Amino acid sequence: MLSRLFSGIREERLDVIEAGRRYSFGPADASLHAEVIVHSPGVWRQVLRGSTGLAETYMDGHWEVDDMVALIRIAARNFGPMDRARHRWRHVLRTAQHLADMVPHNDPDGARANIAAHYDLGNSLFSLFLDSSMMYSCAWFESPEATLEQAQLAKLERICKQLRLGPDDHLLEIGTGWGAMAVHAASRYGCRVTTTTISQEQHDMALDRVRAAGLEDRVDVLLEDYRDLEGTYSKLVSIEMIEAVGWQYFDTYFRRCSELLEPDGLMVLQAITVDDRAYEGEKASKSFINTLIFPGGCLPSLEVIHRCLAEQTDMTTVWLDDITQHYSETLARWRETFAASAERAENLGYDERFRRMWEL
Repeated sequence: MLSRLFSGIREERLDVIEAGRRYSFGPADASLHAEVIVHSPGVWRQVLRGSTGLAETYMDGHWEVDDMVALIRIAARNFGPMDRARHRWRHVLRTAQHLADMVPHNDPDGARANIAAHYDLGNSLFSLFLDSSMMYSCAWFESPEATLEQAQLAKLERICKQLRLGPDDHLLEIGTGWGAMAVHAASRYGCRVTTTTISQEQHDMALDRVRAAGLEDRVDVLLEDYRDLEGTYSKLVSIEMIEAVGWQYFDTYFRRCSELLEPDGLMVLQAITVDDRAYEGEKASKSFINTLIFPGGCLPSLEVIHRCLAEQTDMTTVWLDDITQHYSETLARWRETFAASAERAENLGYDERFRRMWEL
């Protein structure tokens, strides 16, 4: 099975060590290289489940890798051949995916359960790798030397300028996070802000930050589903919240955004997207990310976003920006900080299996 899974690797190098034997795939002088040590032969049966099986066996300590980032890059570059090989073997070694089938749909009740499963793990967990702003989204690095905190502030400033915020605006934020955007917009631009989340942990911390900044008269922090919001707003922002909406509700999400936005209003949407060609697979995916990390999540594609805008709203796209390189740097900074916080994580009660899950 090893040769079937990895024989397509041509430009990278993957070494697998199992039961004292080394199996090598790809050229020895490849610039991208990873070495995997397998401790349990049961790994390969689980690998047939895809990223969920691979992740769970890593969480259980059944294999190690010298460079996780390199391994993920090798897998991404060779996804097509590896996935085809995996599907050919699944009829031989069938495994169930009961966990994935139990993920609630993102109707209002299901959405609250899915959000709680991730964001209500405890603010202390996210403080292990986020900067002081507690922004859990792609930063904007104006220079390679910028700190993560500086890059997150630059992101907030950039979004506020794209929104053309002013003191006469009433900004609606769908997806509060821990309140950084709301506090920044109100304190720096003098506008009113209404921000909503369905995470109790995020709501409580955001409210505390608003009070600490003395902005209770300008910022309202709601604990409401976006579908239940009322009124209209001159500006609307949603920063990497759409990924939690669920593909069945993309139409609803954009329709509600349009209904909540005043005529001639502006909306800024920051989103993680999937390639148009991969969207149908994303919808059907029972991957590690949307079962163990973001239950019920689904990445939209640009085509889907444009279709929803055309069919469900009267909005027009006026600016589109690719910030992929900024996201790779953001993720690298988060991973580095999380690795350096292993002792803190242990002291907070997060066990080794949980920490290994978040390393991925």
